[in-house]
Amino acid sequence: MADLILFWHRRDLRLADNVGLAAARERSAKLVGFFCLDPKILDRDDVAPARVTYMIGCLKSLQESYLKAGSQLLILHQDPAAGLPRLAQTLRAHAVFWNRDIEPYGIERDRNIQATLTNQGIQVETFWDQLLHPPEEIFTGSGAPYRVYSPFWRNWIQHDKAHPKSRVQHLSGLTEREVAATETLSLPTASDLGFGWESPLFIEPGEAVAQRCLEQFCQRTIEAYEQQRNFPATVGTSSLSAPLKFGVLGIRTVWAATKDALEACRSDEAQTGIQIWRQELAWREFYQHALYHFPELAERAYRPLWQTFPWHNNEEHFHAWCRGRTGYPIIDAAMRQLNETGWMHNRCRMIVASFLVKDLVINWQWGEKYFMQTLIDGDLAANNGGWQWSASSGMDPKPLRIFNPASQAQKFDPEAEYIHRWLPELRGIGIKALVTGNISAEERKHYDYPQPLVDHKRQQQLFKEIYRAQKEKFTAN
Repeated sequence: MADLILFWHRRDLRLADNVGLAAARERSAKLVGFFCLDPKILDRDDVAPARVTYMIGCLKSLQESYLKAGSQLLILHQDPAAGLPRLAQTLRAHAVFWNRDIEPYGIERDRNIQATLTNQGIQVETFWDQLLHPPEEIFTGSGAPYRVYSPFWRNWIQHDKAHPKSRVQHLSGLTEREVAATETLSLPTASDLGFGWESPLFIEPGEAVAQRCLEQFCQRTIEAYEQQRNFPATVGTSSLSAPLKFGVLGIRTVWAATKDALEACRSDEAQTGIQIWRQELAWREFYQHALYHFPELAERAYRPLWQTFPWHNNEEHFHAWCRGRTGYPIIDAAMRQLNETGWMHNRCRMIVASFLVKDLVINWQWGEKYFMQTLIDGDLAANNGGWQWSASSGMDPKPLRIFNPASQAQKFDPEAEYIHRWLPELRGIGIKALVTGNISAEERKHYDYPQPLVDHKRQQQLFKEIYRAQKEKFTAN
C-alpha cells in the first residue's frame, strides 16, 4: 500500500506546473491536497473582500481538479500550527510537502510547523515554486542581495529558466471514513468568512481561466505591450496579477509562453514588447527577493531618511483620496476603478500613489494598506515594492519622483476615455478640462464635483522643501 503524502497548498492553487506537488506525485500516487484558511491572515485588517472571493473561487476549481484526478482537496479553518500536525497524525501521513514562502509571517510559520512535524516523525519536503529563481540564487558579485533592479535584471535574465512541470494525475485519495475522521469542512463562501463582494470579479477564478488569459495575451497583446501598457483605457496588459498572486498559473508556464511568443514574432517592435513584459516578471521577482532578504521592508521604509519623515497625514484628505473625491479627474477615476472592481491599472497605481505621498504629504503606508484592503491581486512584496518606489523610500537610486496628475492624464488618457469610463457623471465637461483638471467652479458645482483638495504646483514645491529640510536634518545627525 502506497504511503500517504499530504500537500499543503498556499500560493499554488493548481495541479499543473507545481514543483512541490509534482515531486510529491513522483514519491506516491496516494496524494491528498489541503488548504488552511488561516485566521492569522483572514483576521487582519488589510484583507480585501475581492481577493478572498477570488481565492475561494480558485479553491473550488482546485477541488474539482483533485476529484477529476482521483483525490481530494481538504479544507481546514484553524491555525495551521495546530491543525496541520493534527491532520497529518490523524491520517497517518508519511510526509507533508509544500512550496516555500518569502513573506516574514510565512517563513516563521513554516519553520515552526516543520519542527513540529519532524518531532512527530513525519517527513517534510519543501520546494521553491512561485519564482523562476529562488532568492538564494541571484546575488551580486560580492555575494550580497541586489538592492537595485537594473543590475538584478541583467544577472537574472542570464540564468536558464526551468521548464514547466507536468500536471499531476492518476491519484488515489482518502476513504469517506478517513475524511470523516479529520477536522476538515466544506469549502465556505467568502460571505461565510465575513467578506462581502457583490460586484463581478475583475478576472474569473481558476486554473483554466488563467491559462486562457495567458494564451490570449501572448496571441493578441504581448507584441504591442510596450506601446499599450501605459494607457489605462486600453486592454494592453496581461490581467494575470491575481492568478500569479494565488499561483493558479505556474511561473514556468508563463515564461515558456513568452519563449513561444518570441519565436513566433515577426518584428523588432514585437520582440521589444515581449522583452519589456519579461522585465515586468523580473520586477515581480526583484520585489520578492527583496522582501525575503530584507523582511523589515514589511514594517518600515527601506531608506532611513524616510523612517522619520514629517508627514502631514490629514485624515480628511486621505478619506477623500480613498473615495475618489480629490477633485483631480485622473486620480478619482483610478480610485473609482479600484473601489468598484478591486483592481487598478498599473500606470494609475503610480499616479495615485505619487499624489497621496507627494501632493497630500500622507504616509505611503496608509496607501499601501488601503490597496491591500481593496486589491484582488494584493501581494505584500509587489504592493510594498510599488509603494516604496512611488514614495522614493525604497530600493530606488532616484531620490525623488513626483508625477503631475494633469501631465499624466494628457499623456496616457488624452481623449479622457478612462476618465469617462469611471466618472461617467462628468461626460458633460470638455475633454481638455478633464485631462488638465482645469474645470471651472461653475461646472464643478453643476456636476457635484469637488474643488481640488490641493494645488499640485504649490504642493510639489512644499514637498521638495520638506524633503530638503529632512535630508539636511538627517545628514546633520
